[in-house]
Amino acid sequence: MSAEPLPEWMRPPDQGYTAEDLDRIPDLPPHTELIDGSLVFVSPQKLFHTLALDVLVRGLRRSAPGDRYRVRREMSIKIGMRQRPEPDLIVVRADADAGMDQTWYPAEAVELAVEVVSPDSQIRDRERKPQIYAQAGIRHFWRAEDTSGRVTLYAYELDPATSAYGLTGIFHDRVKLTVPFDIDIDLTEIEQM
Repeated sequence: MSAEPLPEWMRPPDQGYTAEDLDRIPDLPPHTELIDGSLVFVSPQKLFHTLALDVLVRGLRRSAPGDRYRVRREMSIKIGMRQRPEPDLIVVRADADAGMDQTWYPAEAVELAVEVVSPDSQIRDRERKPQIYAQAGIRHFWRAEDTSGRVTLYAYELDPATSAYGLTGIFHDRVKLTVPFDIDIDLTEIEQM
């Protein structure tokens, strides 16, 4: 009995993949990311991940000025030739929408990137991806963590002098911020879902 041939994408090019490759490679698993030229695959998500994301999407859509911003789930950001991460959630400038076939946003259009940390992606979500977002100039980053079934949200703002994020707040029950716009999100909504 002969084994099925491996998909072509299982053999990476010598120099690694590029951001454009993600739209050209057939049959990639959903939500495949490009980090440092390597394909990164997403494991099935836990219920906490989905519910936390729902709370944040709803809260940001209520808060974001609709004439200036759009809230998007699971869309990738093209950041240079070897980086095309897919945050769980992004807030982009409204003028960055380019049609229903759009698969990514340019980094300069992203105002906020949000990662809901999963067990399989803790290092990427806590360390590598924030570095990539900061180096790309994305002004705001949020990291949401599971604290016994409740959301703990860490908010960061980019320090332009260091091109690194500084922690601006840790939120347990309610997120109240004035940047990038007035935000008020009840994190305890997850308990009613």
